[in-house]
Amino acid sequence: QVHLVESGGGLVQPGGSLRLSCAASRSISSFNAMGWYRQAPGKQRELVALDTMTGRTNYADSVKGRFTISRDNAENTVYLQMNSLKPEDTAVYYCYVDTVWGLDYWGQGTQVTVSS
Repeated sequence: QVHLVESGGGLVQPGGSLRLSCAASRSISSFNAMGWYRQAPGKQRELVALDTMTGRTNYADSVKGRFTISRDNAENTVYLQMNSLKPEDTAVYYCYVDTVWGLDYWGQGTQVTVSS
């Protein structure tokens, strides 16, 4: 079992920044990948950014150049730095891990609202 605790969401004006954090209850060494998905009202959940733990990161085209995923191995935490936020970035953001034993886990979600 892996528990994921997210924080850092909120309301921000267009052009602003937020940093999301996701702390895992187990060592990052247990994961093949950690990342972030989001789901806007009426839309399917979509990948935002993924760290594959091999030095490779994947980003949705819509966030490339604006969002950066990073992690702190000592704290078992993954971050999502979001800059130049747009209203279309408004969504619930979910932390995700893919474990070495073949199970996936999700956080409870944190709301990000970009509005003036």
